[in-house]
Amino acid sequence: MSLFLPLGADATARVSQVRRLVWMSFGLVYLFVWPLADLLQHERSTARIAVSVAALVVFIGFFLTLAMGNKLGSSETSRRTWILLGIVTAMTIGFPLLLGGQWNGLPIYLGVAYAMTLPPAWALRGLLAATVLTATLCLATHVPGTTLAFLTFQTLSIGLILLGFRGSRMLIVQLQEARSEVARLAANEERLRIARDLHDLLGHTLSLIVLKSEVAVRIADRDPARSLDEMKDIETVARQALTDVRAAVSGYRRRDLAEELDNARGVLVAADIELALSISGTPLPDGVDDLFAWAVREGVTNIVRHSRARTADISVTRVGACAVLQISDDGTGPAADGGGPGVGGNGLAGLGERVARVGGSVESGRGPDGGFRLIVRAPLDAPAPIA
Repeated sequence: MSLFLPLGADATARVSQVRRLVWMSFGLVYLFVWPLADLLQHERSTARIAVSVAALVVFIGFFLTLAMGNKLGSSETSRRTWILLGIVTAMTIGFPLLLGGQWNGLPIYLGVAYAMTLPPAWALRGLLAATVLTATLCLATHVPGTTLAFLTFQTLSIGLILLGFRGSRMLIVQLQEARSEVARLAANEERLRIARDLHDLLGHTLSLIVLKSEVAVRIADRDPARSLDEMKDIETVARQALTDVRAAVSGYRRRDLAEELDNARGVLVAADIELALSISGTPLPDGVDDLFAWAVREGVTNIVRHSRARTADISVTRVGACAVLQISDDGTGPAADGGGPGVGGNGLAGLGERVARVGGSVESGRGPDGGFRLIVRAPLDAPAPIA
């Protein structure tokens, strides 16, 4: 049975196993003390010496195979490990009874094996069983009481030390796994953030480009100068979109409500939609300002794309400890089945996620006078920035 990983395994893991083997070998020194004292007795025959040496080599081979094949950070015990534990246990019991009391130190290694390989719920019980076995073998081979006490204490104390070491190792492995999971979740969250930001940025900007392109085409014959101005605006908007996309991917783009309101006015004018704007209770905290900027961008994009409205209203107010943004239009409003401009779409869904993070709420649907209405409420202590 090989003590090492296959040749194709990671080199670092192989180095780690070699290091483990070296340190485990130091712990085998006691295996040579008691049997060697037995072998040095002059009355021992050559056959007895050969049997003792063979027993020692076999025990060391199986013990190292068991120790090196075990994953310290794992709480599972493989079928192979159970088989090796059974063999080591049989040798631990049989050798002292067959070869004499000089072999009574073997249960110390059995206790180590139990502590390091048994399932965590059984490891301590196995160690206690090995401790009892030490005392039993000492009594069965009639060793002095001081030897019995010494070997029993060693079995228990060394086993407890390694049991604690194994527990620490398992905690380290769990911590590493937790860190890997946190990194994975952070990467997923970053991908979702980029997807939301790109949807919001490009949806708004492309709608504006389409509108200005239509205007430029419509007036090209009768007002070439204005058509050229519209084309220049399209170039400016496209360049700004490129800048915003790069910033969104980098995570540094922050929405500004005043800027978004100015953009909203330009988009709605280009779409021949009259805007009524009402702002009170400003300036808002950065977190709320950032959130409302996203909401304005999403709401206006939905109006331009879906509503066929002639007028739109945007208001920002403070109500107690909350700020309230309301966006409404006189367009077609939600369909009879509950759908509507952006209802249930990715844009409002992403907005809902942002608002929910800060303990706010989003309400969307048909307005009291028809059309579509979006209401966003957010606590004034919302954290900033909101991505």
